[in-house]
Amino acid sequence: MGIGLGASVRGRRVWWLSGGVAVVLVLSGSVAAYALTGNAAVPSRPAATARVDRGDVTLAIATIGNLRPAQTRALGFAGRGTVTEVKVRAGDQVSAGALLARLDPADAQQRVDSARDALTEARSALDTAQQRQSAVPDDGCAPGGGAQPGGTAGGGGGGTATGGTGAGTAVAPGPGTAVAPGSGTPTPGGSRTPSPSAPAGTPPQSGTPTPSAPSTSAGQSRSPGASGPGASAPPTGSGGPGQSGGTDRNCPGGGGSGSAGGPDPVLRAQQQVTSAELNLADAEEVLAGATITAPIAGRILSVAGGVGSAVNGGTFITLGDVGGMEVAASFPEADAGRLAVGLAATVILADRPGEQLPAKVTQVDPVGTVDGPLVRYGALLSFDQVPADALVGQTANVRVTVESVTGVLRAPATAVHPEAAPPAADGATTGPSGGEVLVRTPAGGTEPRQVTIGVRGDQYVEITTGLAESDEVVLNW
Repeated sequence: MGIGLGASVRGRRVWWLSGGVAVVLVLSGSVAAYALTGNAAVPSRPAATARVDRGDVTLAIATIGNLRPAQTRALGFAGRGTVTEVKVRAGDQVSAGALLARLDPADAQQRVDSARDALTEARSALDTAQQRQSAVPDDGCAPGGGAQPGGTAGGGGGGTATGGTGAGTAVAPGPGTAVAPGSGTPTPGGSRTPSPSAPAGTPPQSGTPTPSAPSTSAGQSRSPGASGPGASAPPTGSGGPGQSGGTDRNCPGGGGSGSAGGPDPVLRAQQQVTSAELNLADAEEVLAGATITAPIAGRILSVAGGVGSAVNGGTFITLGDVGGMEVAASFPEADAGRLAVGLAATVILADRPGEQLPAKVTQVDPVGTVDGPLVRYGALLSFDQVPADALVGQTANVRVTVESVTGVLRAPATAVHPEAAPPAADGATTGPSGGEVLVRTPAGGTEPRQVTIGVRGDQYVEITTGLAESDEVVLNW
């Protein structure tokens, strides 16, 4: 019985072993069959192709910018003082001429009043100076024969050369002309013009000889008719008591004319009036500057203080013209050379992702700024129509079209392998260059073909020669 039980156990082991071997063989065969037939079961995919057609080719450059007001006004008070009123806060929309803030005007008003008083006094002084000037005759001589300040004193009788005490005065070397004390003006040939007699005790006056006539001295020969022994001519320009050289003979009675050479009283008074008028204008400007009003319609961007703040110049309120909002952007130097004023662009705002807003380049900075290893150039773009409720400083995606052609033969950019391009012609962003494409043949194969490229756009390439419309080209080869 023990022998029979052992034989039974060994039989079951053999069966299990035989079954396991069979399972392994079946699995191995399945794997081998799949390996041999798997590749043949999956058909090969044909390469993607596209048709050559006619359409637009556009080259654009893109960057990111921010919105900002087209113009910003920094507003402040003209003088110092304490803020008594603030009408706005940041974010408020205001119209042109609206009151924004005000200072205490007491000090500014006091300055205006003082300047007005000073101007009144200066004008009164000018009137007085003009009245005094009008009292002087037109010839500038003092009334009654007297001398003006700084002029020359006039003689009482206004006579010409008279002799010294007891002696005549020789006038010319020719026919002499002698004048006795108290006699009139001599004339050539010895004749005399009657003149009033000098009062008794009047000191003798010395005359001025004719410029061409030399004077004679004592002991010299004199012209006939010279009176008095040893008579001689006094020095030119000498005068008696109360006289000075250079007497203005144009004034009646020998009176002088003109002023002492000092400043003209009327001119000095006019200068004081002008200075007072300037001071008043400055004071009135400070008074007007105690109030801030909006010069343009716009949005309040910032307010520097509130009621009770002490100010001493500087910007108090910043106002922006959001109605003329524009985009400020910068481009890397590789793209900046293609920018030009007037190029068309599209702007997509962060809060309006599906809306393309038309714009135009209005300014390109001629000088770049260093941004790490790059140099970037700024540009400004204006909207064709400013979007409503645009936010100052919000992000804007900018795409500027630098070159575009319409109705040309074109192929997808991924189907063309361009070669090295020659230099572009003057005024063109890109120039014609060569390239290569794979064209599908009628038999189902492909063949390479050389083409000439015009404008290389973002999605399409202009084909000038080498392809025909409806040719099928291979993509991404």
